[in-house]
Amino acid sequence: MKQSGVTLLELLVTLTILTILASVALPFTKVSTKRTKEIELRQNLRVIRAAIDAFRLEWARDGDTLIGPACVKNRLSCKDVTGPYGYPKSLDALLGVKLTGEQATVRGTTIRRYLRSIPMDPMTGAADWRLRCYRDPASVKDWCGEDIYDVTTQSQELALDGTKYREW
Repeated sequence: MKQSGVTLLELLVTLTILTILASVALPFTKVSTKRTKEIELRQNLRVIRAAIDAFRLEWARDGDTLIGPACVKNRLSCKDVTGPYGYPKSLDALLGVKLTGEQATVRGTTIRRYLRSIPMDPMTGAADWRLRCYRDPASVKDWCGEDIYDVTTQSQELALDGTKYREW
């Protein structure tokens, strides 16, 4: 009578092969997770920076000289929401600027939005971006509080390519 089944040796060989495959796959999942966060960070930085640039185009000013079309039409709002160079005073200004000029009264448009919400920093898990003013050098550690020219992550970690996330 012939019995079918798996011998102990075959079972041990199979388990050994599975263990080797799992130990090879584990580092790839860690790299894959980090790469996903890096892609999300780049996208979020791109979204915020594009919103800052769009804001600057419309609300541009040079000191007390109002240059941008939205700034000229909404003089009262302009100095409340922009710094001396036309960049937003806070990230909240990108969520909505209350218009005070003819657009608000004639067209019924009362708020100009550049972002629906402030994106999260995937490296820190919060919307706690590191801010930089227009007049600050790229290596500055403290935000001057005057306007927002650029944002970077608060993370001190290194990227897969060896650069610091903070320098992106």
